[in-house]
Amino acid sequence: MAGQPIPVIIDCDTGVDDALALLFAVRHPGLDVRAVTCVAGNTDVDGVVRNTLTVLETAGAGDIPVARGAERPLIEPARPASHVHGVDGMGDLGLPAPTRRPVDVDAVTLLRREILASPTPVTLIPTAPLTNIALLLRTYPEVVRNISRIVFMGGAVATGNATPVAEFNVWHDPEAAAVLLTAGVPITMYGLDVFQRVLVPAGDVERLRASSEPRVRLAGELLAHRPSAPDPDGDDPSGGLGDAGAVCAVVDPGGLTTALLPVEVSLAPGPTRGQTVVDRRARPGEAEIHHGEREQALVDVALDVDVERYVKLWLGAVEGS
Repeated sequence: MAGQPIPVIIDCDTGVDDALALLFAVRHPGLDVRAVTCVAGNTDVDGVVRNTLTVLETAGAGDIPVARGAERPLIEPARPASHVHGVDGMGDLGLPAPTRRPVDVDAVTLLRREILASPTPVTLIPTAPLTNIALLLRTYPEVVRNISRIVFMGGAVATGNATPVAEFNVWHDPEAAAVLLTAGVPITMYGLDVFQRVLVPAGDVERLRASSEPRVRLAGELLAHRPSAPDPDGDDPSGGLGDAGAVCAVVDPGGLTTALLPVEVSLAPGPTRGQTVVDRRARPGEAEIHHGEREQALVDVALDVDVERYVKLWLGAVEGS
């Protein structure tokens, strides 16, 4: 990649596919990972901190500062996804405990410090519920002057996974996601519509699992835990990259097809809570005609992805020497 590496901060709830994202981010020469912040989501926040430190140490990136963040959403109780990520959040692979501890400041403080200290504007990559990011934007709004873009994994144009219409990260803390959309910086939504499509073929997964290099073998085991289409009659052995695709999109935005569209988050109780309502209409409808247009955030929404391009990109960084 030409030029200076892109300074990034990853806010995560590590998590099988957050781990795949971290393994890629710290190995790709086009990224400068300034910090990693942790939030409750796939597992409890202390588990997220433990998993994050272990992954970074396995990847040979033990010097990146890691901070503990919010242990629950702004309003809702925490609702971990242990049925997807295992009790420990990392596929119950029995990984060793980390040898170091997080920094002695909270996630929001570390986010503010690293964003404002960066000599060039930072790209934020949240791959988790957006609680830390909402707290940052409300507590220290001055940080936006040194944020170039936020690329978040969350939301869905079509079908959800937490509910029929809501994706887990947004559903877990809808109010925080709504705050994110007011950030006043360019935002890319890497939602389920592309998230679920980027699959590493079974042969590559098995090659990674057989590696003698710990970080590469870990990547393979995580992918094997995350088959693309689990069902009682036999799993598809290809592995989903999940959150890692959002980091690929920072390195290579040309692999995504996006459209700048109005997006809002449903905050109402009931079956639509946490839905990202993406307006793809070509013209105003009756609601706007009769009641006037409402201001909504414009977001670069990912609608299509070059799957082979991102798989090749991810494998090249994770397996590279």
